[in-house]
Amino acid sequence: MSYASGPIVAFHDVSKSYDGKSRVVDGLNLEIRRGEFLTLLGPSGSGKTTTLMMLAGFEEPTGGSIQFEGSSLVGVPPHQRNFGVVFQSYALFPHMNVAENLAFPLRMRRLARDERDRQVGRILDKVRLGHLSDRYPAQLSGGQRQRVALARALVFEPGMVLLDEPLGALDRQLRDEMQAELKALHTALGITFVHITHDQNEALALADRVGILREGRLLQVDTPSALYNAPADAFVASFVGENNQFVGVVMEQGEGIAVLRVADLLLSFPRYDGADLPIGTTVRVMVRPEHVRVAPRPVGNRKAVPGRIADISFRGDHLRIGVEVHGLGRIISKQSADQTNQTLSVGDECFLDWADERALIFELMS
Repeated sequence: MSYASGPIVAFHDVSKSYDGKSRVVDGLNLEIRRGEFLTLLGPSGSGKTTTLMMLAGFEEPTGGSIQFEGSSLVGVPPHQRNFGVVFQSYALFPHMNVAENLAFPLRMRRLARDERDRQVGRILDKVRLGHLSDRYPAQLSGGQRQRVALARALVFEPGMVLLDEPLGALDRQLRDEMQAELKALHTALGITFVHITHDQNEALALADRVGILREGRLLQVDTPSALYNAPADAFVASFVGENNQFVGVVMEQGEGIAVLRVADLLLSFPRYDGADLPIGTTVRVMVRPEHVRVAPRPVGNRKAVPGRIADISFRGDHLRIGVEVHGLGRIISKQSADQTNQTLSVGDECFLDWADERALIFELMS
């Protein structure tokens, strides 16, 4: 996706404290590109909701500034920011039908009746709800109510749309369907979407870029692929996707290679990002399950790790294999069900290996 030059939103050293002591958001610097789908992802208490509420105008920063299209938002009330907001609860008016719910923000902007009807009809067509315009929220499914809430946020042609866990109330199958619809709608409209969630799968599926927040600090903002394959630190690596993790000590260093003692094994790894890892440094090693290969015998890789298969479960497109390794505990492998051409059984001895470049190594901070 291409973006117009210059960010549409810029956070400069933004902080938020409710008690004057602890900071819910701490020194946030973030630029949001015009037309992108940006997701803020983090655990509960990371500051993502507070960040969105400050952008919407429902909270004011304790320090720093937020700019929209180069102008400060300090002191600008929510109704003057021209942002559409979608909440997890949908916040639809139960006494209004679908068309009336959508017309409400247009009435508040004093649009003429003919213009209101035109814009309501246009957006109902976009979200494929024209046939339900006379129904009330109680007569709609969860997915339909979610689309109505989204349509109401879009009907007045906002400068930006803010999404506060909009799919959180839906079941998994419907959530997956709505993710595809939401992404397609964003692509069609080209409006900037800022979305918060604690669901990493949702973030990776929807966003052009994802920002990872922890304890009020922005750790990394990047494309989903970059976050997954080149995380900035151990927390990002752990939070985005599944990882096998174990601790080792650097025993030797070569050119771009570190030899680690892990339990009673000596394993060699590339030095992640060329990081300086002095001998004696304790490090955390992470390898994603889909990069771990399981075989009944070593395949010539010098770091093949012996183990015993503890469990195997069929997951449709892949096998999930748990392997007990002395000193490391259980290592999980995901292997394509179609490509697994050897017979693997619970209790069998086996060997694990992975490509060198697939191992992530981070210094273990005290």
